[in-house]
Amino acid sequence: MESIGTLPTVETAKKLGLLPEEYDRIQEILGRKPNFTELSIFSVMWSEHCSYKNSIVWLKTLPKDSPRMLAKAGEENAGLVDLGDGLGCAFKIESHNHPSALEPYQGAATGVGGINRDIFTMGARPIAQLNSLRFGNIDLAKTKWLVKGVVKGIGDYGNAFGIPTVGGEVQFDDCYNVNPLVNAFSAGILKVGTQASAISYGVGNPVFIVGSATGKDGIGGASFASEDITAKSSEKLPAVQVGDPFQEKLLLEASLEIIEAGCVIGIQDMGAAGIICSTSEMSAKGEHGMIIDLSKVPTRQPNMQPFEILLSESQERMLIVVEKGREHEAKRIFDKWDLNCEQIGTVTDTKRLEFYQDGVLVADVPADDLVLGGGAPVYHREYKEPAYFQEFKKFKLDSVADLPKEELPKALNYMMNHPNIASKKWVAQQYDSSIGRANRNTNAPSDAAVVKVHGSQKSIVITVDCNSRYVNADPEEGTAMAVAEAARNIVCSGGVPVAITNCLNFGNPYVPEVYWQFVGAIKGMKKSCEAFETPVTGGNVSFYNQSSDEGPVFPTPTIGMLGILEDPANKMTLDFKKEGDAIYLVGESVNDIASSEYVYSYKGIKATPAPHFDLATEQKVHKAISALITDKLIESAHDVSDGGLLVTLAESSFPRGLGFNVTSDAAIRQDAFWFGEAQSRVVVSVDAAKKAAFEAALQTQGVQFSALGNVQGTDMVADGAVLSSVAAAYQSFDTALETALMK
Repeated sequence: MESIGTLPTVETAKKLGLLPEEYDRIQEILGRKPNFTELSIFSVMWSEHCSYKNSIVWLKTLPKDSPRMLAKAGEENAGLVDLGDGLGCAFKIESHNHPSALEPYQGAATGVGGINRDIFTMGARPIAQLNSLRFGNIDLAKTKWLVKGVVKGIGDYGNAFGIPTVGGEVQFDDCYNVNPLVNAFSAGILKVGTQASAISYGVGNPVFIVGSATGKDGIGGASFASEDITAKSSEKLPAVQVGDPFQEKLLLEASLEIIEAGCVIGIQDMGAAGIICSTSEMSAKGEHGMIIDLSKVPTRQPNMQPFEILLSESQERMLIVVEKGREHEAKRIFDKWDLNCEQIGTVTDTKRLEFYQDGVLVADVPADDLVLGGGAPVYHREYKEPAYFQEFKKFKLDSVADLPKEELPKALNYMMNHPNIASKKWVAQQYDSSIGRANRNTNAPSDAAVVKVHGSQKSIVITVDCNSRYVNADPEEGTAMAVAEAARNIVCSGGVPVAITNCLNFGNPYVPEVYWQFVGAIKGMKKSCEAFETPVTGGNVSFYNQSSDEGPVFPTPTIGMLGILEDPANKMTLDFKKEGDAIYLVGESVNDIASSEYVYSYKGIKATPAPHFDLATEQKVHKAISALITDKLIESAHDVSDGGLLVTLAESSFPRGLGFNVTSDAAIRQDAFWFGEAQSRVVVSVDAAKKAAFEAALQTQGVQFSALGNVQGTDMVADGAVLSSVAAAYQSFDTALETALMK
């Protein structure tokens, strides 16, 4: 057994991110003191990023069952859902926050690469990507640098890899000044029954590493992602991986080909923690072991140490267990694609991982004790309601003077130019959204991305949603709203919500107030997912988005939701279609401006509760909108979300340059009516000839609605006053983000 110099101590363990009690537990497991390589193995596999040790007790409470589920939640590289007609959709969202905070270009690029590998290791061909991005104050030079680097990294990698980026979200807030959030989503399609699994079994079966050579980039990346960002974090730049999208494209084709060949026992992406993660998770799942010769791993640098090879997170690599006797098939396929394909070990029945280098045993560890669900530690963390929560609840609407009608044009102009509301065209135009000829939103915008499944009438409908202001104000209700908004976006696009994946971005879990936010978010997600029958297929927890100077980011549980559009004729868009169509609000207007962009930014009042939300009402609205679309009673549908009703109306006006003439409700305050963000509301337009049938349908379903006015002219008219021309409003809305970034 290797023991280079003195065996490491508890102090070494602490430097590697392990707790003293965890070091003691490692000695119990091994029956001896670990050497440095073994201690390094435990440090990454027991990090929060790999083990979910601080979150799993709550993650287990989420709903995970559905007749559509084709893979157990969290047990494969990605979630897998039955679309019907013999087709399945693999989809997942993951974070790459810490790397992006230090090196935004490579941090974001490798986030895209990693999430796509999770999809094609399932045997699915990726067809669409989304992303959810959070940055700090847009006036800061650092924020501008981060935005430009992240967007270029996503665009360069995704465009070169050849998968369209079809949507996403971008939000700015001071709480993200130090810790930006970069969450990447991918979805792919396969034939049911052809999926691959991340498993290893069969004594004597060969173990191959395929794809790129292993270098020193990304070493300790999982541990780095499991600690706060500090002033010294830049010293850990080697923990940031470097990506190669062209190599990934080759790896995609080779991986799908070898899976189709039927000689693969198991396959897993080498993402966080590299070789040690893949060998341990696959072995533990299959209740087998492996003998691995690290000397046979293709490397990019000479004389790499065992721990460096094991922990490297070099990109574009896979671990594959092949059926014995079919090694030549694997070699032939990867040779065809000009990729490394080296046998580095064999499967054993010992349930242990034995790693050798140059004939020397450098580590001998039990696979099961390394992984989630096995021997990895599980903690019940203390949580405590933060003081601000009750303070936010003390907000009184009448403490804010209502918006004078004459100030409405000024307020609208402010809102439409705010970076959280303004067009994200500057971002979107750097992404290829049309490659693959599947994006059905290119000339017909919908609330969610609609992507055709080639060879079928079906489309998948996908979205990423989270308003972190709401979640900060009330974690449980705010997260329930995030799930509801995702479902609402899919429904307004003509789809049926079927499942979610999540990316849970929070601060340090050892801070009781932060952990309280996490617990509340899980509770809110659970009740909303149960209401909409959208089980959780898996996802990612990203803790430690916190700095000593700025504190934690807003709790940001990003929801990635999958829906199905069976009939292409039912695709619904958000744009007003023609003059004379009636405009209605489906849902209820309420006197509420809490946590709206209006009160938070325009009025500068930060301490308010979450917006009005009722889950039962939300369900009724979804059912009603779906029926209206199916019965062809509406021309457009656009949910009321960031910015409120007036912003929603403007966004529906922009695509065709059609104006509107609408009237407010005298019983509702002006600011609440136009800019409040109460949930469960949708703006629809209706052909004049169908108004009676439309109203009768909603009355039958017992859903509240109100007539707002009509599609008319080229001006935005409210209560008889012209607020702006559509053209002028669109010009500033379309260029505001770019203008702010280039100042």
